[in-house]
Amino acid sequence: MLRDKARPDGTPFATRRRRWVWGLGVATVTASAAFGLASYQAGATPTPAPTSGVAAEQPRVTDPSPGPEPVTGKGNDPLTATEVDKAKTVALTPSLIASAKDVTGAAGPEYLSSEIVEETSVRKAAIYFYDYRDNSLVKQVVDLGTGKVSASFAATGMQPPASSREVSTALDLLLADRLGAELRDVYTRATGRPWSGKEDLTVGAHVYQARPADTGAAQCGKHRCLQLVVQVTGGPYIDINDIIIDLSGRTVARLT
Repeated sequence: MLRDKARPDGTPFATRRRRWVWGLGVATVTASAAFGLASYQAGATPTPAPTSGVAAEQPRVTDPSPGPEPVTGKGNDPLTATEVDKAKTVALTPSLIASAKDVTGAAGPEYLSSEIVEETSVRKAAIYFYDYRDNSLVKQVVDLGTGKVSASFAATGMQPPASSREVSTALDLLLADRLGAELRDVYTRATGRPWSGKEDLTVGAHVYQARPADTGAAQCGKHRCLQLVVQVTGGPYIDINDIIIDLSGRTVARLT
C-alpha cells in the first residue's frame, strides 16, 4: 500500500498537493472575478472609438406602427376582429333573430360584447346579447374551429355595461322627451351659447339599478336603464344625473 511521504517540515506530500490544487482553484476564481470586473468596467464606461477615415453608419429608424392584426389568435389571446365578426354571425341563429328584440325594437337581440373563453383546448368565443323582448342577457358560445354554437345561456336580472348604440338610443329618447329641454338649458348655461345639437356632446352611461326609495325608476334592474354622463366635447360636464332613461320601457324619468 502506498503511503504519503513527508516533506522535511513534516507535511505529507498528498496534503501539500491538495493545498496546491485548492490554491489553484482560488487563484482561478480570483482571476475570473478580476476579468469579470474588468469586463463590467469596460462595459459600464465605454470609451469613444478612435476616429477613422471610414464614415460612421447612420442610425436607423424603425417603424413603430404595429403590423396587421392576425386573422386568428392563439391559445387564450384576445379575440381578433375577424374572429369577433365570425362569432357574431354564427351566434345570431335564425331562432334567436326571430324571438329576440334589440334596443330599437327591431328583430334580433342587441349585441353587447365578446370575449375569449379561456381554459379550453380549442378557441371559443363568448358573445353577449341583450334581448329586449323579455329583458334577458343571452350568452352564445361559439367554437371558432367548427363555426358552430357549442352552448347557449340566458338569464334575467343581469345588467352588463351598455353598448355604444344603447347610449346613443338613450340620448335620443331623452332629447325627444320633455326633460330634454333641461339638457338643452344646462348646455346653454354651461357654454354660454345656444344649443347646437347632440353632435357637440361626448356621452357615456352607467347602467342604473333601482334603489328601494326610487319612485321614478322602480323597474330599473329588471328593465335596462341608463344614467347618462354628458360632456360638452372639449368642455364642461353637464349634470343630469337625476334623469334616468328606461330603454326597455322607452321612457324617461326624474329620480324623486
